[in-house]
Amino acid sequence: MVPNINNLHEINELHNRSRVFQGRKNAGKVLASMLGKYRNSDAIILGIPAGGMPVAAELAAALNLDLDVAVAKKITPPFNTEFGYGAVAFDGSILLNEPISSGLGLSEDDIARGTRIAKDKVDKRIRKFRGNTPFPDIKNRTVILIDDGLATGVTFKVTIKALRNQGAKKIVGAIPTGHYQSLTDIAAELDELYCANIRTGYSYAVAEAYKDWYDVPDNEVIGILKHTAENHTGTINEISGY
Repeated sequence: MVPNINNLHEINELHNRSRVFQGRKNAGKVLASMLGKYRNSDAIILGIPAGGMPVAAELAAALNLDLDVAVAKKITPPFNTEFGYGAVAFDGSILLNEPISSGLGLSEDDIARGTRIAKDKVDKRIRKFRGNTPFPDIKNRTVILIDDGLATGVTFKVTIKALRNQGAKKIVGAIPTGHYQSLTDIAAELDELYCANIRTGYSYAVAEAYKDWYDVPDNEVIGILKHTAENHTGTINEISGY
């Protein structure tokens, strides 16, 4: 059970368990059971692609809420493209974990190069997923931000920063699974944080919460957004490359 952190909510029966979700759609349904108070409200659900979008789509359908996409990308060292010491968000916001980058022995040139690469990837994904459609107006709205899991939390945190810049009234995090240390850090940045499956310990991987785990391809994200547009269930009205 989570200790005294007032805005962090979990499902006690799932604490420290593995393989608790069949897949991302099932994880979205579980999260919907935790966020019922937002059903039919003016809140908007934003998924971080790629893995967060299937979770976000299921949650949006269950709660009858608008759905859209919030692109962010990790900044990685040249010798490990999986580990992020920073991240770039859709509005150009940058977040760096300087103790980690210093510990990796990265130079200023390394960091500048990594940041440019991440920004280029963000820009390409925005064009692919949004086309010419502008980011939705979230000023004075409640935003529910979704990913499929939280390890270091760097992409989630930079996206929160970007949403604050866009004038969001309230930001709620909703994540199927996450490491306790990262969750408590992220909770300080949010109005509320829901995580069904909180785990502790030295060894943590998002994939271990799922029975059916795969890398979500960009085409699946495009398909979700296309379905949203065609069924008038969200705010995307033009999908590029589809």
